[in-house]
Amino acid sequence: MIPSQPIPDNSSRTVSDRSGEVDWLHIVLVEPEIPPNTGNVIRLAANTGASLHLVGPMGFPLDDAKMRRAGLDYHEISRVTAYSGWSDFLQAAQPDPSRCFGLSTKGQRGFFEVTFCAGDWLFFGSETRGLSEQQRAWFGNGQLLRMPMRPGNRSLNLSNTVAVAVYEAWRQQGFAG
Repeated sequence: MIPSQPIPDNSSRTVSDRSGEVDWLHIVLVEPEIPPNTGNVIRLAANTGASLHLVGPMGFPLDDAKMRRAGLDYHEISRVTAYSGWSDFLQAAQPDPSRCFGLSTKGQRGFFEVTFCAGDWLFFGSETRGLSEQQRAWFGNGQLLRMPMRPGNRSLNLSNTVAVAVYEAWRQQGFAG
């Protein structure tokens, strides 16, 4: 069961754990707002073996019924860690900046131009705001990516974008694991 207590400032906690497994891919949701999207990503992480990092503040408690319904019981077999905020995440997780990729409608490079490696980090912003200007600036040159879509459209659904990105990265790894 996902605990409901708030995450204190400057801290992180493991919500669920698959101890001993290697993280072939890290999914990072920054300030997610819609519980079913996060539940869908928990289920995706469980089914692909990726780890999930939830960076607050989040728009819902971690025990939200809609998130749990979308994630079914997959939260019990997923590695999910929640962080109080962006700086807490960077300090606690210490991702390798050279292998971090942010997805944004403001990305300079197409998502499918990248060759992904084991241990990469894929970052996704909130459903209504995306990654902030400060967060986008954190990524190195060519590491802010955009997913293709028809001209004039605003964005894709968060959990759909995460699924496309994770499966492409996994495909490039030969669906290892």
